[in-house]
Amino acid sequence: MSLDLRSDTLTKPTKAMLEAMFSAEVGDDVFGNDPTVNALETKVANMFGMEASLFCASGTMTNQIAVKVHTGSGTEVICDQLSHIYLYEGGGVAQNAHASLKLLQGNKGRLTAEMVKGGINNPDDIHQPLTRLVSLENTMNKGGGAIYDFAEIEKIKAVCVENNLALHLDGARLFNALVETKETSLQYGQVFDSISICLSKGLGCPVGSLILGSADFIKKCKRVRKSFGGGWRQAGYLAASGIYALDHHVDRLKEDHQKAKLILEMLGNCNFVEELYPADTNIVIFELNESYQVAEFIQALAQKDVHVVHFGGKLIRMVTHLDIPFESLETLRTVLKSIEK
Repeated sequence: MSLDLRSDTLTKPTKAMLEAMFSAEVGDDVFGNDPTVNALETKVANMFGMEASLFCASGTMTNQIAVKVHTGSGTEVICDQLSHIYLYEGGGVAQNAHASLKLLQGNKGRLTAEMVKGGINNPDDIHQPLTRLVSLENTMNKGGGAIYDFAEIEKIKAVCVENNLALHLDGARLFNALVETKETSLQYGQVFDSISICLSKGLGCPVGSLILGSADFIKKCKRVRKSFGGGWRQAGYLAASGIYALDHHVDRLKEDHQKAKLILEMLGNCNFVEELYPADTNIVIFELNESYQVAEFIQALAQKDVHVVHFGGKLIRMVTHLDIPFESLETLRTVLKSIEK
């Protein structure tokens, strides 16, 4: 049995999701008359208690649009050094917004209010860019799917309000956090000025992310999306998958978290592991010891039809998702033991 643990972006639509897509009523979204896109955007905005949302092709696009609208030339964004907007978006903040990034070192990618406060530039110092935006990521990919303490997010919000800064959330895997905590989507909508959520990871859609914010903010985002070449036509076929996922695939994310904990337990008994990150959600990160080089280890697994990714240094990442059934994990257990040295 092939096991592809490289990412939760590898999921394929279920039969029921495909049926919802094939039966979708569509129009031309650039003209604003694709009813299924409109329904998805309204549904998501209502979930978070925000005024509006905008359906886009990817989480990178939603993050980059939001950053550009919030900032501008000669301004700065505060984020953690492990943030997706810094590491995995092709230098987009500099290219698209002409802004710079102030990188802070948090706890597995999570900042504190004190750190944010200390990172704000003096607006009267002409040598420094103007701090305009704070960007958080929840869950934190490079932190092993770590979840923010919502009370700390509220403290960060207070710092932002005090210093007239916008607060953005890269919530690519936010629903993974929500199913593990007592917070609701409405609470997040009350705290953040903008939120990006992804449909094509744990929720299992083939394509799509959304930006959420005020009606005026989303109007500006739509203009930027157009300039990025992001206007699309009969996108309702894709939006239908998002509606289906939000109705049927959110609660099942807990199953992916259970799978991750099972994998963590397996790795804890393997002699090639130097260190294990906690698996709070669906991401498992571990460090190899001296018994393996990274390329050698990945190749050893690939020869057994198990696929993982290098995550920097000697770190390896595995991600669980809806296309990894529980029964396949016994195959993984056997493979992991077979490659011990």
